[in-house]
Amino acid sequence: MATGDCGEVLGFVQLYPSFSSGAAARILILNDLFVIPEARRRGIGKLLVRAAADYGRVTGAIRLTLSTEVANLAAQALYESEGWQIQKDFYVYNLGLTQ
Repeated sequence: MATGDCGEVLGFVQLYPSFSSGAAARILILNDLFVIPEARRRGIGKLLVRAAADYGRVTGAIRLTLSTEVANLAAQALYESEGWQIQKDFYVYNLGLTQ
């Protein structure tokens, strides 16, 4: 969670623990990264992504993984500026379970 000078919440990142059976090691899934609109373009997203990576290292995870919408160019630019690499050899499938 990122807070401003007065303690107001400016954003958050949410990580889910998982396990890579192929690598036999812990991984983390970055499921949500959010910065309030008024605080965007001030480096808060970058701080949150870095905090997530630091947390992963401290907890012994071998990687973080995430997905983002194809049209979300701002998010893609942020992740790529922090060294994240787009995976091009897999498709993501979803199965909706609500009626």
